[in-house]
Amino acid sequence: MKRIVALVILLIPGCFAVYGIKLMRDMVFNIGHPMIPYLWLQFLIGLLFFLIGLWFVAGFIFYRDRKRSKVQKRFQK
Repeated sequence: MKRIVALVILLIPGCFAVYGIKLMRDMVFNIGHPMIPYLWLQFLIGLLFFLIGLWFVAGFIFYRDRKRSKVQKRFQK
């Protein structure tokens, strides 16, 4: 059960990151989202979604690896 909860916790920010990539890609191909008035704003929102999702997933993996002593000595507490 713990693994399923961990998977769900990782999937939600992962979906945000994927949606951020989609928004940035759509801006490159000049496809505007109906709720966002400017393409440059769409790109910034997409970049923000991507960075937040990546930060959360990377932090989760780093925390798990540090707990299991699978990181370099400089990253251990």
